[in-house]
Amino acid sequence: MIRLYIDADSLPARQLEIVLRRIIRKGYEAWFVADRSVPAVLRAIEEDKRIRRAAFRDTLTREEARKIGSGIEMVVVESGADSADDRIAEIAIAPALAITHDIPLSERLIRKGLTVIDDRGNTLTKENIRERMSERDNNARFREMGLFDNKSKRFDERTIRDFSAAFDKAINSLENASGIL
Repeated sequence: MIRLYIDADSLPARQLEIVLRRIIRKGYEAWFVADRSVPAVLRAIEEDKRIRRAAFRDTLTREEARKIGSGIEMVVVESGADSADDRIAEIAIAPALAITHDIPLSERLIRKGLTVIDDRGNTLTKENIRERMSERDNNARFREMGLFDNKSKRFDERTIRDFSAAFDKAINSLENASGIL
């Protein structure tokens, strides 16, 4: 079974749509973690339950079918620095895919053996995470000195395509490794 852990606090809406469509279509297990409920995830949970139940419409009673839940979970944590990150790191089990923009969380998940991509379609690995941590730390120092602005590059259509391609590649790799076709 393919498992996904999503840092829902920082995932932009377009990327969230891509992830939710694939999860529902393929029946993956997914944990969306944030300090608030994400309405799109709550709607996806209901759609996922409806689809899973429909497969048993002719074989189960209505009461039995209602016991079938979703493979998607919305985990709401208390607000606070790194509370969502800590929860993801706590519940994540490899092999799985994690999606986060947070570099320190990425490092923790990579150490646990997870595949990690960010919201721009970059795959983070044992080989490149130290460099990304160093860039993050240097940028923080520059911002503190007033030498670097906090503006991020916009999410244009190319960024969305890059994310979608990286997501598909990571999922396909996990499916191939686990023998899922």
